[in-house]
Amino acid sequence: MDEERTLTEHLSELRKMLIYSSIFIGVSFMVILIFTQKMIPIITKGQKLTMLGPLDVIRFYTGIAGSLSLGVSAPFIGLMVWKFIRPALTDLESKKALRYIPAMLFSFMSGLLFGFYIVFPFSYQFLLKLGTTNFEMMITTQSYFSFLLMTTIPMGFLFEVPFILMFLTAIEILTPELLAKSRKYAYIVLAIVSAIITPPDFVSQLIVLIPLFILYELGIGLSKMVFQKQQKEAIQTERLPQT
Repeated sequence: MDEERTLTEHLSELRKMLIYSSIFIGVSFMVILIFTQKMIPIITKGQKLTMLGPLDVIRFYTGIAGSLSLGVSAPFIGLMVWKFIRPALTDLESKKALRYIPAMLFSFMSGLLFGFYIVFPFSYQFLLKLGTTNFEMMITTQSYFSFLLMTTIPMGFLFEVPFILMFLTAIEILTPELLAKSRKYAYIVLAIVSAIITPPDFVSQLIVLIPLFILYELGIGLSKMVFQKQQKEAIQTERLPQT
């Protein structure tokens, strides 16, 4: 009976988490949709885009509102997930997880800004010049927005890497030594990601690849800080007199 009650409670909490997150996303979507018209000049950056029909208008507006609402809702969803898994965490792990949520949000937003103001303009202009060399280019709003998402959203997640490594070290899943030994494999993965989200020119790939390498090294540095702090705390605890 106790196991059945526990399972029922978990399912109930999961249901609440999904409902509250969906409501928050839905409200954010509606609010952003209302103000989308004012955001279009910022998103399109003065580009002359073409819509092929009335459905393109719906797709474009809902695409913008949907993407931004997910980003805005990320902290709330993170809080809901933390509340759901909190019973399975120790008090220390729970506090650390809650502490890293704002940092991961900040890094995600930083990655989006980096993608929007650096990666996207370089990639877009390069491909545009390459296309206009031999073809008449007609950019639709749908293709423009899809390319914009492809070059910004991944950067948001990649910028979270240092804090994710820091958190995994804090809960003793990773160590700085393991991260250092895995460096070459991490670089290969980052190089593949860079090749996917950038055009095939050396300069554009370097613009993305170098920051990704720096982020991984930053993650190792932060991991070392956390690891050393944990060791000092463990030594101090051992030195405390037993009562």
